Amino acid sequence: MKKILVTGGAGYIGSHTAVELLNAGYEIIIVDNFYNSKPETIENIKKITNKDFLFYEGDVCDKKLLRKIFSENEIDAAIHFAGFKAVGESVAKPLMYYRNNIDSTLTLLETMQEFNCQKLVFSSSATVYGDPERLPIDEKCRLSVTNPYGATKLYIEGILKDLYISDNEWSIAILRYFNPVGAHESRLIGEDPNGIPNNLVPYIVKVANKELPYLNIFGNDYNTKDGTGVRDYIHVVDLAKGHLNSLNYILDHKGIDYYNLGTGKGYSVLELVKTFEKVNNVTIPYKIVDRRPGDIAVCYANPSYAKEKLNWEAKLGLESMLKSSYNFSKNTNHKKL
Repeated sequence: MKKILVTGGAGYIGSHTAVELLNAGYEIIIVDNFYNSKPETIENIKKITNKDFLFYEGDVCDKKLLRKIFSENEIDAAIHFAGFKAVGESVAKPLMYYRNNIDSTLTLLETMQEFNCQKLVFSSSATVYGDPERLPIDEKCRLSVTNPYGATKLYIEGILKDLYISDNEWSIAILRYFNPVGAHESRLIGEDPNGIPNNLVPYIVKVANKELPYLNIFGNDYNTKDGTGVRDYIHVVDLAKGHLNSLNYILDHKGIDYYNLGTGKGYSVLELVKTFEKVNNVTIPYKIVDRRPGDIAVCYANPSYAKEKLNWEAKLGLESMLKSSYNFSKNTNHKKL
């Protein structure tokens, strides 16, 4: 049975991927420092899958901890989620983002190299395309960034490319994903950020639950159908399955490659709000405010390469994403374990 290290495995995408890995028969080891996640998520992954696994609490920047994990376990591959991920926060705190996201990756790669583990799935982002040169975005589009978060992802992609050039024994899948939304059908894991959310749907959920008075919509003067930003929203369970398929692929193939994980459909912020109201029978008050620095007008994927190479495609639609997000927020069980 293959043993997979999942960094940031208590986080939103990491936890859903951990469930898919366990259900597919992999052994997993999770390392997480709970910076933007919660300890009960670990227990909820076990509850959903009815399987146990090793967990180490700590920071992936900590070389001593990583060496301990690798020396205590025969790890076959790693999936690297650990990192800060908020565009707005990265603009306000660029040094924090550069230090954490790049440092954690270098520490992981150095440790993997030391222990002769050369298979990696990396959590990148569609932000590496910046303001895209064409739509839908394919993997050959020009790379550029409009914020420090995106810059850290692009720098890490460069590090991984140089690593592969230096040693062709590596197997690396770089996943550029679009906007993850939704929650597991168990209602036990989902997006539950600490503090005020940076992402749109958790913010909408807090407004729906009357934890926040209204939603801020950042700009209604973009060149889009209703003036609000358009994004490609992907169900987190579909995204998790994309990581599983990527892992299966790199275990059998050497090389480095890049994959867009998205639906290929773009929805505006207002379309998202109206769909949320309809499927959940709630009202979401909102205010139009100034654009955020670093935001772009339109971003959606051409996901055909992932279908061709990884035999993966998104199956779940926007209504399922928004209903499951709200259902997760209403389920107090995930907060009581």
